[in-house]
Amino acid sequence: MGNTGLKSVLKKKLQYKVVGSLRIECGGERFFGPGRVELLEHIEVTGSLNKAAKQMGMSYKKAWEMINALNAQAATPLVVTQTGGEKGGGSAISAEARQLIEYHRGLRQRFEHFLAEETNNFNAAGL
Repeated sequence: MGNTGLKSVLKKKLQYKVVGSLRIECGGERFFGPGRVELLEHIEVTGSLNKAAKQMGMSYKKAWEMINALNAQAATPLVVTQTGGEKGGGSAISAEARQLIEYHRGLRQRFEHFLAEETNNFNAAGL
């Protein structure tokens, strides 16, 4: 059905919105998306996977699994962890993780622009 047929389908005076989610997959598995971006950002600020998970209301186990998956799918580790020691353990994100976060931000902006354009097209077709 072309855009011209939408007039008979859509209710008048209602605003419709085209929505979607965006993530990058690797080998059919989740690789990178909003949740992992947020987790990496929290790790960078707190220096701790445990604290990052708590800030997100996520279990440490779930956060650990996400980081393990990320590190396994990337050419170099995106998160480096240190265990125990005098000052305790900690986590840090790599320069490559920062690059990936920046790429995802740009990708997200382009995606939001696309969704806004499609929403305008959809609503215009129904008027």
